[in-house]
Formats: sequence, C-alpha cells, structure tokens
Amino acid sequence: MEYNTTRNGLAMREYGRHVQKMIEHLLTIEDPERRQRNAYAVIELMGFLNPHLKNVEDFRHKLWDHLFLISDFKLDVKSPYPIPTRESLSEKPEPLPYPKRHPRYSHLGKNLEVVINKALKEEDPDKRLGFANAIAYYMKLAYNNWHKEMVHDDAIQSELTGITDGQLTFTNTPYVKAFRQQDNRDRGGGGYGKQRQKFQHRGNNGGGGGRRNDNRDNRGGGGFKKKRF
Repeated sequence: MEYNTTRNGLAMREYGRHVQKMIEHLLTIEDPERRQRNAYAVIELMGFLNPHLKNVEDFRHKLWDHLFLISDFKLDVKSPYPIPTRESLSEKPEPLPYPKRHPRYSHLGKNLEVVINKALKEEDPDKRLGFANAIAYYMKLAYNNWHKEMVHDDAIQSELTGITDGQLTFTNTPYVKAFRQQDNRDRGGGGYGKQRQKFQHRGNNGGGGGRRNDNRDNRGGGGFKKKRF
C-alpha cells in the first residue's frame, strides 16, 4: 500500500492526486506525439473537474499554466499559449499608482469639483442651470449627512458663489421641494398622526363589542337564566 507519508506534496490541491499522477506520467513518455496527445487529454480532464473555470476569461490558458506548474515546469509539450517559467511565477507585479487628488473643499469631495468645472464650461444656459440645480441638490444632501438641522438656500447659494466666483446660480424648484419631502419622510413626519388614527379605528371597531354584550344581556340571550322556585 501507498501511504500519504511516502507521497510527494500536491502542487495544486484543487486538481487532486490522480491528475498530478497523470502529469507525472507525461514526464516519462518519450514519444513527443504521444506525450502531446496525452497532454491535451489531461487538459480536458482538468477542465471537466473544475467547471467553474469556464466562467473565467481565457480559462484554457489558465489550465495550460496549471499543467506546467504541476509538472514543475519540466513538461516538454507544445502549448497554444506562451509557456510560463519559474521566474515569471515568482516575480511580483508593479504596484498600482494611487490617485493623488486634493480637493479644495474636502467635505464636498473631488467629484463635485469635476462636475462644477464641467458646468462652468457649458455654454447652453438651460444645461448650465440644470448643472447648477443638481450641484446645489448634492450640496444639500452632503450638508444633511453631517448636520441634523435643515440648511437654508441662501447658505448653499453663498457657498456655491464662493466656489464658482459667482458664475453659477441655482433655482429652488423642483430640487428643494423634493429634498424637503424626502427629509420629512426620513424624520418620520406624520407618523404619530397615522398611528393615532390607526388606534382610534381599532377602538371604534372594537367598541361595538361592549354594546352587543349589553344588548344580549338585556334580551336575556346571554349568560345563565335565573331559576324560579
């Protein structure tokens, strides 16, 4: 019998011991054509055992890379893709450059500055006004995230004037109206009145039960009758 203590380690556990033995057998085949045919058969088996790789882009390329990795890069077969090497496996990728953006108004973010610069370059007055209304609405939302009280339109306009040097002016319709309605819903406006009406409705429906019991007692239909002697 063959024990686990006498076996070599698995290069890739997701393929199992049998696939690794097949690849080790490929190293012992001397005929190049026969070795190539068997390599294609092992690739098909590896794809069948790991169907989730089919959703990955260039999954067959990944299978061929795994084939050479399991063989410790000693397998001499032709691959439809570039053959990986041990050095390419160990090399580290270059670090991604982190975007360094320093917004002038950090509480509003960098994206709003991009929208403001695009609005200032817009020549159509209707689109320019639409940009201004959208920017003002976003500024109200950002202010509401950091403060509990409502912000007045004049404060938003003064801040927008300071950012754009007075080049953008917004109107308070329909953005402010929609913002106030949403704020009232978030604060639970009218919720107490709805609950009160709900309890009153229940009381009116349940109040008739007592009157029906009184009428039943008056008619003598409910309870035990008194026994006459």
